[in-house]
This record gives sequence, structure tokens and C-alpha cells, in this order.
Amino acid sequence: MNCPLCNTRKARRSCPAAQAEICSQCCAEQREEKLDCPLSCPFLAEARKHEKVVEVPAAQVPHSEVRLTDDFLNRNDMLMRYVMVCVGVAAMSTQGATDADVREALDSMIQTLKTADAGLIYETKPVNPFAAAIQEKANAQIDRLRNEIAANSGGAALRDKDVLGVLVFLARVALSLNNGRRKGRAFLSMLHDRLPLDLAAAQQPGEATADGGPGGEQQPAASPSGLIITP
Repeated sequence: MNCPLCNTRKARRSCPAAQAEICSQCCAEQREEKLDCPLSCPFLAEARKHEKVVEVPAAQVPHSEVRLTDDFLNRNDMLMRYVMVCVGVAAMSTQGATDADVREALDSMIQTLKTADAGLIYETKPVNPFAAAIQEKANAQIDRLRNEIAANSGGAALRDKDVLGVLVFLARVALSLNNGRRKGRAFLSMLHDRLPLDLAAAQQPGEATADGGPGGEQQPAASPSGLIITP
């Protein structure tokens, strides 16, 4: 049987995106370009090990004016994992969302916090509906954490400065994993492989991941009560 995509070469791979057997060349050429590859696809997972990411010039590092130190990252490790889960669940529960949408959502969240730091209350919202949905869902979970800390920690607060730093770090990681494909989701693959996104999604009413499949083996990082933030 010939590949239904090129109608020339022999079909040798079962493609969940095309819902058919396709040839290996079409798999390589159309993966995350024309095909919406699920993160559970074994051929996609294997390709991740060999794909080349687009090098980010120093001048294009997102929000380079924000200085992130090892001390900051170590001190905010649990907050980092929480926000990563929030962003991952938000993206994977937004059908059709790609890494580009995640990067746009992160940028809008960062711009909003920068504006607030300057004394202005204005929420930056993407025109892109996928990015806007990710931003809204992630912000809802971060606000959930903010409210729980304020209610239960005797005067402690989740600092916008810490959230800003975490979001900037994630924006830089997301860009560093850009594989240049139109529907690329290498950053989301990384989150899916390392974090318990399915378990976290199950704890959020009305949310469900688009791809399914088990995440990591850590305890759910999306539980606000698991974070300890000092005043």
C-alpha cells in the first residue's frame, strides 16, 4: 500500500495524526508542519532525540533585562514546578495549541507583571485565541495559589517579582527548544515528559489534557498547599 500523503512511497509507519499508514519520509517532512502529531507518538518521541533547535542570538533572548541567578532559581524551585504545571495543563487542554502559542502567552503574562511593577494595572492579552486561552487558564491557577497563600500563611504573599522571574525563565527555555516547525511542540513535550500534567489536570475542574498519557512520577506540583513561601 502506498502512503496516502505522497501516493508514491510505501506506507510503513502507523501515523496517529493522519490516522493511516504513511511512509517514513512524509513522517519526517510533515511532522509538526502539516500533521498535528500527538505527544504520545513513538516516532515523534524518537525524532525529538535528534532534532536540531534554532539557535537564539543573545540579542533575541526574551526579556534580557531581567536577571536570573542560580540563587533565584533554587529559592523558587517549587514555584517553578507549580507554574510549569499550570502552563503545561493550560496548553494541553487548549486544543490545537503549539509552542508558539505558549511563548506568546508567557510574553503577555510577563508584560502584564512588568506593567504592574511600573504602577499601572493593565492586563496584556494576546489577539491569538490559543495564546489567550493558555494565559487565562494559567493565570487562574497562579491566582489560586496567590489567594491560598494570602489566606493561610499568616502575612506571607506570593511576590509578583518571583512569578515574573519564573515566567521569564520559562519563556527563555521555550524559545531555546524551538525546532522551527510550524506546529512544533518540543517545549510541551518536555513538560509532558517531566511533570505529572495528567494528574494535575484531574485536580482542576473542567480541565483535561489533549494528549493523555502518563507524565512524570513526582507528586502533583499543582497543589498550592505544597508550596512554602516566606514573607
